[in-house]
Amino acid sequence: MTAFPTDRHGLVHRAAALAAGYTDTELTHAHRRNDLVHLIPGVSAPAAERTPEQLHRLKAIAVLATTEPEHTLSHQSAAALHDLPMLKPNLRRVHVTTGSKSGGHRSATRHAHVGELKPSEVVLVDGVRVTSLERTAVDIACTTSMGFAGALAVFDAALRQGADRTMMSTMLQRRRPGIAQARRALHHADGAAENPGESWGRAQMIEAGLPVPRLQHEFHDGNGKLVARTDYDWDGLLVGEFDGDVKYRKHLKPGETPFDAMKREKEREDKLRKMGIMVIRWTWKDLEQGRVVGLIRDWLTRLHLAAA
Repeated sequence: MTAFPTDRHGLVHRAAALAAGYTDTELTHAHRRNDLVHLIPGVSAPAAERTPEQLHRLKAIAVLATTEPEHTLSHQSAAALHDLPMLKPNLRRVHVTTGSKSGGHRSATRHAHVGELKPSEVVLVDGVRVTSLERTAVDIACTTSMGFAGALAVFDAALRQGADRTMMSTMLQRRRPGIAQARRALHHADGAAENPGESWGRAQMIEAGLPVPRLQHEFHDGNGKLVARTDYDWDGLLVGEFDGDVKYRKHLKPGETPFDAMKREKEREDKLRKMGIMVIRWTWKDLEQGRVVGLIRDWLTRLHLAAA
């Protein structure tokens, strides 16, 4: 594979490649061999295994560097730079904010948002100008297509990364579309939620009026040995666990497969049951198909933790 010159972000710029003596024919052949991945006209990246968020990060950096240098990456694009997890993000467009009341536009691949940015709302991430963690979370919470759940997920993630809740609350005093949804989500946000799937489950519980569970509680046996750290629990009698693929990959031990991790989770569940704790589990598909609330309500009623 031809080693084309790259910039500090690992991007291959056509102009730089030509200046280094490579030809358009060589670049074309590299794309046809899938050695290079096209990002935007004139900018590519060496082929590699990337998540959609990682690929969007590169596209966003390329856009800001070549076509929107006076703007600031924002919304989902800023989140990609901050490594801020989102619930079902739409990564089709690169998002920037103009920093003024004019200059907004939207195309199939880019969205320039009008809006002024305070100096404290702009930071550098890897040398790239992006909205701050707090401003990014607020922007996404007000515009997410996933509604309250999407807003809760991004606020949970932002708090988990150390965002200032008071600062985000202050930002939400400004009038803008989606503000009510965002304010409600921030009220319920909890940085103890470990991933967007867990946030989505809690959002469904809140919207259904179920008792809000405790998050990430540690259960110990009679000898003080840690048995489990659970996703959700109600009064130490009912435990809820979200079986997400990301969760299993995150907690893999050396040499383990996701199946091994899942098996270990089941063994942990048996130990909790022996302690008299009921454990219920659900998956991403259960969240998508609306089965979680009914499952939780049924067991809360059986255990007299909620009215029927």
